[in-house]
Amino acid sequence: MTEPRSAPLSLPASVGVVNVGLPLFADAIREQGAPVITVDWRVPAGGQPAAVAALCRLYGIHAERIEAANAEVLRRLDQGIPLLTGVTTVADAVPGLPDATLLHCGPAIGYADAPDPLRRSMRAAAVAEGWGATAEQADAQLARGEIELSPANAHRVVVPMATALGPSAPLYELVNDAGATTAYAPISQGPGEVAWFGCVSEASIARLVFLREVAAPVIRAVVARTGPLDVLALAAQAVAMGDDVHVRTQAATNLLIREWLPHLAELGGPETAAFARFLAGNHLFFLTLAMGAARSLTEWAAQVPESSIVTTMARNGTTFGIRLAGSGRWFLDEAPEVGHALYYPGQGPQTSARDIGDSAVLELSGLGAAAAAGSPAVAQLLGGQMREADALTRRLAAVCAGRSSRFKIPVLDNIGTPLGVDVRKVVELGSPPAVTTGILHRTAGTGQVGAGVAEAPLGCFADAMADLDRRLSRPLPGRAPRHRFNRDLNGGRRGDRVGDVADPQGGLDEPFDHLPGRS
Repeated sequence: MTEPRSAPLSLPASVGVVNVGLPLFADAIREQGAPVITVDWRVPAGGQPAAVAALCRLYGIHAERIEAANAEVLRRLDQGIPLLTGVTTVADAVPGLPDATLLHCGPAIGYADAPDPLRRSMRAAAVAEGWGATAEQADAQLARGEIELSPANAHRVVVPMATALGPSAPLYELVNDAGATTAYAPISQGPGEVAWFGCVSEASIARLVFLREVAAPVIRAVVARTGPLDVLALAAQAVAMGDDVHVRTQAATNLLIREWLPHLAELGGPETAAFARFLAGNHLFFLTLAMGAARSLTEWAAQVPESSIVTTMARNGTTFGIRLAGSGRWFLDEAPEVGHALYYPGQGPQTSARDIGDSAVLELSGLGAAAAAGSPAVAQLLGGQMREADALTRRLAAVCAGRSSRFKIPVLDNIGTPLGVDVRKVVELGSPPAVTTGILHRTAGTGQVGAGVAEAPLGCFADAMADLDRRLSRPLPGRAPRHRFNRDLNGGRRGDRVGDVADPQGGLDEPFDHLPGRS
């Protein structure tokens, strides 16, 4: 019997490759002229069993509750309309605050643990309040605890960089009628030798007094004439004009000047003229207005329970902290260094302080790194090419729950900026948000030394996700606890197959192969 003859083996003339994982293999194939598609896949949460188990629950049995909460958080972040309604003071905005108290950026911190720029700013604020005749006296008072410290965020106040505020410091009042929330932010101190840049000197103290005695009354009079101002409507126009509304607010500031200019001219007088000169030389003037507007939105969003979206990101130069919607608990990690930076001549990483300030609230609201793709200024921080700025925005989009309908990026076909940082996605992908920011001198008290992009530490996001998992996994009153494992049709535990994850707390969780894919 003759055996059938098999067809001769032949190799294809060309090969296309799909590479999953390490890009090194794709690069080698591409160098040989073959077509290759790279899939950016990695083990969820770095393969850490406890984190993967938590993700299984948060994307599994808890997903319906989380997604409903997240939809409401996104609605509030996207649809609230913060209005500038007036100018007040710290004392009036925070009733009951002890007299000798300074508000500061970031999570709570003691004077001894604060970085050098923040300590200098605290001394300048104390002298401006009249608590000490000199910076040296203020330093002694702060060291002895005679001047109390409180994080601004605890009082619905946000402050940029190394800002410290006393009771008489002026604040913008930003009202979000839809959520009945009000937030506050200081008037921008401007560039140069200023306290928010970590300078304590006659000039920096005089600037604080100027804001209180000259700028605040003029702005108050202007707002009384104009009526409430839709701050984020100006920000949306500025994004279309190349601002990220964080490291660059030039367009937004110019738009604001256009709104206020006729009223400044009508007011007249030497104080108005002095303020107008200050305004003309302050390209970052709009920054704090945008921060206060964003804070009024996150205050509203934070009231939604059971959400995985971050509503606070703040840094004091020593620690970096976040909070989730529905939880007032802070999760802390070490403040990061600022990378991808442009430095002034003679400056560099060796002279740079760690990331500092409350301005990361902008990244949570669709601005900053979320709008980087349309900002040439951000591209300069990343090497000068717009594709790098685009990559920064796309990276943030990968860990966000939605997109803004308010802020659009023209160069990306008017797509909305990423909105709503989801702690689950951050931990799953191991990709914490990036923040566009300024850089201060580490120890010299000479002010700003550059600007760059800081990457948030991953640890605080992992801790926040674990806490969310614990909160949602607690049995509700009157409801029996749910099992942490599935069963096969024959009743056996489904724990023998690849993909099942042992839960350190006991039981088995959903297999992680159902987690949403990322490509």
